[in-house]
Amino acid sequence: MAKLAFLGLGVMGFAMAGHLAAKGHAVRVYNRTATKADAWVAKHGGSHAPTPHEAAAGADFVMACVGNDDDLRAVCLGPDGAFAGMKPGAIFVDHTTVSAHVTRELAARAAELGLGFVDAPVSGGQAGAENGVLSIMCGGDAGAYAAAEPVMAAYARICRRLGASGAGQLAKMMNQICIAGLMQGLSEALAFGQKAGLDGEAVVEVIAQGAAGSWQMVNRHKTMLADQFDFGFAVDWMRKDLKICLETADQIDAALPATALIDQFYKDVQQMGGGRNDTSSLIRRLR
Repeated sequence: MAKLAFLGLGVMGFAMAGHLAAKGHAVRVYNRTATKADAWVAKHGGSHAPTPHEAAAGADFVMACVGNDDDLRAVCLGPDGAFAGMKPGAIFVDHTTVSAHVTRELAARAAELGLGFVDAPVSGGQAGAENGVLSIMCGGDAGAYAAAEPVMAAYARICRRLGASGAGQLAKMMNQICIAGLMQGLSEALAFGQKAGLDGEAVVEVIAQGAAGSWQMVNRHKTMLADQFDFGFAVDWMRKDLKICLETADQIDAALPATALIDQFYKDVQQMGGGRNDTSSLIRRLR
């Protein structure tokens, strides 16, 4: 069993850190809002610290799941950051969805300090985190990944190293590009079926068994038909991720025409007051 720190206790991190504690690891947590750290300790045991530095002190692995590039830099760098508290040879595992640029920046800084760094963004949403069945896309040094993989197994259905630092983040961009397109297609199909007077649930029961089937269709069609979106991965966070995708596409000269359009559709949902709605709320535009 390892000595771990977990930084960030949002809807994903709270559950992920809980799985680590359940596996018998000694877990110390940090969260910007201390009341969440208190709640986590009350539920799972372990301990919490007032700064990332103190949380990371003496840990074998430091896991993070925060908001964006700036949040990640804040928990890593500076006198209160995790890097300042980590012992030589310890490994930082970043589960945040951020740009490949900040990943490479922080991996280089970690290497200068004698630390390992694995970028390991996740897919599977809140349910995947709570059930311990996330898909984890990793980049970084092969040795650091090999050491961290058994720890990440506490909340993973599948975990793979896909290349050097930044590869995990690039793979997560592919994941979000796919989700955007799937969600728009599903929204159009369900709205079309409702206009046509069909029983949407009955139709999905049939087509989900064929070539049109997807995780989104199986897990989101009922709530979409019922106009329920107060759960899951928020539109605000999806737009943050799609911004990273589109900026990276410009940098590498890749074309994302449909993704750019769907990003604007999500902007429409935000303007309708749905920024905290699940990403399946795209269907609201079509009603």
